[in-house]
Amino acid sequence: MQTNSNHQDAVPKIQLQNLTKSFQTAGGVVTALDNVSLDIPTGCFFMIVGPSGCGKTTLLRILAGLEAPTSGSVKVSAPAANRPANSMVFQGDSLFPWMTVFENAAYGLTLRNRPKGEIDDTVGHYLNRIGMTKFAKAYPHQLSGGMRQRVSIARAFANDPDILLMDEPFSALDEQNKLLLQEELLRIWDETRKTVLFITHSVDEAVTLGDRIMIMTAQPGRAKQIIDVPFERPREVLSLRARPAYGELVYSIWGQLRDEVQAARSQDEKRSIKA
Repeated sequence: MQTNSNHQDAVPKIQLQNLTKSFQTAGGVVTALDNVSLDIPTGCFFMIVGPSGCGKTTLLRILAGLEAPTSGSVKVSAPAANRPANSMVFQGDSLFPWMTVFENAAYGLTLRNRPKGEIDDTVGHYLNRIGMTKFAKAYPHQLSGGMRQRVSIARAFANDPDILLMDEPFSALDEQNKLLLQEELLRIWDETRKTVLFITHSVDEAVTLGDRIMIMTAQPGRAKQIIDVPFERPREVLSLRARPAYGELVYSIWGQLRDEVQAARSQDEKRSIKA
């Protein structure tokens, strides 16, 4: 059995220094992220939890190159040759409806002009890992929501990115499908040990999947605390959740997060009154 890897002395894959992001709105300047400093080691499964509106998705968009910070710095170590810097799995359905399951999963490799044999082998491997081989010629409208998210995960891993960015990918699923996909994600990640940043509103999900968890404050988003998850890998979701230490950690994190959720709710109520 592998123990939970110690990342304390590992070389950081991502370094954020005093990262701040503000937006100009009709009501004035809104600060989404405020002075966030953070090191994420190579190979770390890093979870981010926080109340709605705390800048979680903004942080991921900055790391994906979709937004620029207002101030501060972002340093990401260069990926290996012929490997993309990152791939992103979104909260909603992001498959191309005119493409088959295989074509969707192969999209990143196809854009990179990888050889057909490599594409067939790689995509075939990940479709097999997620149990979607027999649906390779199906189209997204023929699949359930859980099946479509499986294909999104296969597409991300098949592209072999240096960093995997995941924005609440399971939030729209029922509890049974969510649990199954968490197990599948853990199995696939154990093969590659990629650096992962995963946003979630679920403390259970954060503890189940993560090596480290960052709790964020209500807007403006700051790093309230970073917690190391002590559980060994590989993990089996149901047996992990049956352990008393698991429940104690979830309870402890929720105690710290609850104040931020209540603060965010108060902010929303004040905005509603002004509007």
